[in-house]
Amino acid sequence: MSAPPRPWRRQLGSRAHRQGHRAEWIAAALLMLKGYQILGFRLKTGGAEIDVLARKGRALVLVEVKRRATPEAGLEALGPDQRQRLLQAGQALIQSRRAFAGLDLRLDLFAFSPGRLPRHFRHLDTGITP
Repeated sequence: MSAPPRPWRRQLGSRAHRQGHRAEWIAAALLMLKGYQILGFRLKTGGAEIDVLARKGRALVLVEVKRRATPEAGLEALGPDQRQRLLQAGQALIQSRRAFAGLDLRLDLFAFSPGRLPRHFRHLDTGITP
């Protein structure tokens, strides 16, 4: 049996949780400025949680939000298994909602780093980040 969590650990976890939510809202605001329509936050599906679900034109965009020391570390934190789970969750959404039929699925990432502007990596499903 493990020891109960220490108060300082709980406090750190709570602060990280709040910062993560704040980063998701900032990402959503930046996406709206770029012309995206925000469809949802923290959508729990079978094996994944979609941080931000957005739409732009014919693209249904799954946006993962990461806070790391560098944008590159944020990109590396989204491993192939998590990418696959997110894409499968997106496919399930498209199949379950008539309004999403015919949309192209895309996976993007917003990376937040201290002292830097947020970086938007696009098309992580194809490996292209223009």
